[in-house]
Amino acid sequence: MMKFTEAAPTAGLPLNWRDFFPYLFSQKSRFSLEEKLASFIGVDEAQVECSGTAALVVALEALKMLSDRKLVVISAYTCPWVALAVIKANLIPVLADSQSEHFAYCEKSLNSVVNHQTLAVVHTHLGGRVADVEKTIAIAKNVGAYVIEDAAQSLGAKLHNKSVGTFGDIGFYSLGVGKGLTIFSGGVVVTESLQIREALRRVGGNLPSHHLLELRRTIELIAYYLLYRPAGIGMAFGHHLRNKLKRGNLIQAVGDDCSFDFPLHKVGAWRKSIGASAADRLPAFIEQTKKITRGRLAILTKIPGVSVVLDTKGGEGVWPFFIVQIPSEEMRDRILEQLWNKGLGVGRLFIHALKDYDYLVPHFTDSKIPNAQVFASRTFIITNCNWLSEQDFAKICDVISEQVAHV
Repeated sequence: MMKFTEAAPTAGLPLNWRDFFPYLFSQKSRFSLEEKLASFIGVDEAQVECSGTAALVVALEALKMLSDRKLVVISAYTCPWVALAVIKANLIPVLADSQSEHFAYCEKSLNSVVNHQTLAVVHTHLGGRVADVEKTIAIAKNVGAYVIEDAAQSLGAKLHNKSVGTFGDIGFYSLGVGKGLTIFSGGVVVTESLQIREALRRVGGNLPSHHLLELRRTIELIAYYLLYRPAGIGMAFGHHLRNKLKRGNLIQAVGDDCSFDFPLHKVGAWRKSIGASAADRLPAFIEQTKKITRGRLAILTKIPGVSVVLDTKGGEGVWPFFIVQIPSEEMRDRILEQLWNKGLGVGRLFIHALKDYDYLVPHFTDSKIPNAQVFASRTFIITNCNWLSEQDFAKICDVISEQVAHV
């Protein structure tokens, strides 16, 4: 049965109807989306692409203009789209294991896979959490490799009061649904290197326009405005999620059914102007979400046996959702059996570590990533959406406490 009010799976910035008419209602409409994002991130220039995945492809293609190396190191626990982007760029993805209780790189594993054929190391700040990029930079630079920061889920997060995505050679962000600021499907790529910036411009400038797909994205963005609210999210997301869960199709339930055939095209001016209008509200939205986080985080961390993935020292992340780890896969599955289909914003981030997806198995047959596999088996997420009531959040915590107590 469809629920008519429920929580979104992640805390995204809602759109306002005025965003669709920015030149009539926005006093700041003279500034483009690129200019507003550059100012927000703290860089001279930001380049908008059609998705976070496309932004990574553009970054890799730009680096290929500067080096003939072929290997790209990526985290064993990250979004499958990262691996697909590397393959799309005709490069070779190499897995480095994560830590057993965190998605961040295991230093020993990272050191073991980087070499003088490594073009770049992709460092991931996942789910708004900040991972120690400075260690990754030191390891990569030791072999002359570039560092690309994957901040797709972490626009607005900072390390030492500086935006993540600006520590490495290139950073990229997603403007997809549920990532904070959205233009439904979009991405951003930045660099502080003039040489790399010119290469990024050349690659992005050579992408084709796709008017039919752009029209579709605009319609989808209007649907996001209409349905991203308690009374609409069930129709847009929850009903389909529950059908997939009933069928046991977990890969589709979390959106891990990725395709090697994804679009690369320019983003239309109107969609950018909608994003530029909404961007004015992003700082206040992030601060509001952080306030909600404090109380919920305090409750979660008091539950025995539960750990919440936190920022590295000096990090100040954003909080679209909580990444929660518990002692066993069986316990995690019992919790999800009670909560995943209830419209409470509880679910899983990724179903597997990368080498365990059928469509990626041929690319990682020799990879040893035990920590990432353990992390994938014991984690789940809880939305930090502001319309999840504190009463419903308490229900979630009660279920977790009950299951953990059965150890």
